[in-house]
Amino acid sequence: MDEICVKTALISLTVQRYDGLTYRKNRRRRMTQATAGPKVRFGVFELDLQTAELRRSGVLLHLPPQPFKVLALLVSHPAQLVTREEIRHEIWGDETVVDFEHGLNFAIKKIRDTLGDDPETPRYIETVPRRGHRFIAPVETVWPNDAHPDVEEGVTLPGGTEHAASLRKRWSVTALAGVFIGLAATIVGFNVAGLRDRLLTVIPPGPPRIESIAVLPFENLSGDPAQEYFADGMTEELVTNLGEISALRVISRTSVMRFKGSRRPLPEIARELGVDAIVEGTVARAGNHVRITANLIYAPTDHHLWAGSFDSELEDVLVLQDNVANSVAGVVRVKLISQQQVHHASPRRVNPEAYQAYLQGRYYTGQWTEEGFKKAAASFRQAIDLDPTYAPAYEGLADAYGLAAMWGLQPSTEAYPLAKAAALKALDVDDGLAEAHAMLGQIKLVFDWDWSGAEQELKRAIALNLNSSTAHFSYGLFLTAMGRWDEAVRESRKALELDPLTPSTNVQLGWVLYYARRHDESIAQLRKTLELAPDFGYANMELGWNYAQKRMYSDAVTECHRAVSLMPEEQVTLGGCGWVYAFAGRRQDALSLLDRLKKVSARSYLDPYNVAMLYDGLGDTNRTMEWLDRAYRERSSSLYALRIELFSDRLRGDPRFRDLLRRMNFPH
Repeated sequence: MDEICVKTALISLTVQRYDGLTYRKNRRRRMTQATAGPKVRFGVFELDLQTAELRRSGVLLHLPPQPFKVLALLVSHPAQLVTREEIRHEIWGDETVVDFEHGLNFAIKKIRDTLGDDPETPRYIETVPRRGHRFIAPVETVWPNDAHPDVEEGVTLPGGTEHAASLRKRWSVTALAGVFIGLAATIVGFNVAGLRDRLLTVIPPGPPRIESIAVLPFENLSGDPAQEYFADGMTEELVTNLGEISALRVISRTSVMRFKGSRRPLPEIARELGVDAIVEGTVARAGNHVRITANLIYAPTDHHLWAGSFDSELEDVLVLQDNVANSVAGVVRVKLISQQQVHHASPRRVNPEAYQAYLQGRYYTGQWTEEGFKKAAASFRQAIDLDPTYAPAYEGLADAYGLAAMWGLQPSTEAYPLAKAAALKALDVDDGLAEAHAMLGQIKLVFDWDWSGAEQELKRAIALNLNSSTAHFSYGLFLTAMGRWDEAVRESRKALELDPLTPSTNVQLGWVLYYARRHDESIAQLRKTLELAPDFGYANMELGWNYAQKRMYSDAVTECHRAVSLMPEEQVTLGGCGWVYAFAGRRQDALSLLDRLKKVSARSYLDPYNVAMLYDGLGDTNRTMEWLDRAYRERSSSLYALRIELFSDRLRGDPRFRDLLRRMNFPH
């Protein structure tokens, strides 16, 4: 370590003298600065080699020592293939043969689980079969408290501030190499001599790197509050366009809409969303004329990178949106893959009135109410009547019907066939619509019980748009239903990374962890959800489920009391918390919720699955099976999770239950 730091200091001294800087620091101070050196950042993760810590958005993650060493080695060779032989030599030593294969496979799997990486569509670690691994994400350095070890106090940089900035960049790269070498040698025990030259080019100087972005709600400058739907719609369309660029992580509309009208500092918003850059702008509409202004800001420093103004007539608004998206992509130096270039090559013209009806439909869908879904469906049908070839209108109609059924606002047998027909029509017009594939996959999962078809559609949706939180969310549901727990958690974490501030996305991760029997992790996630949304009763209900499974009945009942008080008419809560009450020995409370649950049918559709769940808690196997059979006949959208539901052992041992699983054609 001592020899390395001396050599690094000599290299740095040469660079400084070459630029005319008077060198006055002694060796001890340089070594002190190196010890308090930079961390390494990729995406929302930060790697501290000095403390052997990995953090995600500031939250400390647990990564065992051996996987940490492998990750540190791969990060030190960004975009380069590190062979299995090199990994064995650097980490395990040349004498290790048998344990190495198992150890490396375990380390890579542990790293991927921690980063939420997918081996099929990797963002961080790419595996080259039988050869090795490559770290593919962009890497940058982060100096603590902006303490770049560039110049000491009292030293004047010749050539003015521009020269100083240039010098700082060169010095930062060289100093980083020294820090990386020294810390890697100390913590990981790498072959330092062989690593030194490669590390000198880890982080080249240049403009800020952007790999994640959020589009804040555009401001409506029309002066007419009734035009808010138009500004919100334009925001959503830009999010969709940018989301199709796989090299960018783009935050979903539902998370960014929380900042509509907000005047909070952009760096603060960016930290909350976990992004590098922010797009903000305005929409002004006069008749059929539309003007969009957009600004791209590098969030950590609140530095303005680009601004643009775009005008068009309403029938050419799709071209306008495409121009904005491509301009932003160009600034962040993202290269579109060929498929994306084809999809964006020639945006079609659209009937202005049809487009307005479509945006109104999106606006109503975002309200997530029964009345909102009805108004949304009417708006989308109007758009289709005006322009029968406009595929997004069919996609929106599929969403309106599908979401109404999913939330129990309409019978599955009524809503899902309509949703499926609309999704198929959308894909018949344009097979490249990721959200239409996602909705079709969701329908195949919860209504058709077409398990292989559901997975095929959801994978297709993700391939078309890696930034579709809906697709990752739905694929997480599928994987959970199949009992593929590790994959389900990974997909749910991806959905949450893209949609970090939406309560339902946060709750889903807690739900998946609950069914995976990882109850402590589920409880921690649901507590985070309640910090985000204190009145989101579904989180309290699922906390009750977890506590009941842990035999912490007092806590379980407390959480369900809270859930029922927040959502006294919600049938999912009445059934789920009735099960908790019964499980905890509070039979009268459970019967009271059962009575309230059955009264739901007098005013709206009653999902039989919720009644069956409560009867199972009460220990009434016959009535449980009666209501499950009714759920089967009515094709309840909750029945897809039947195989992994935490029912009683008594029910699972019943031949009628096993026959029901057989009739639903669950894969073995």
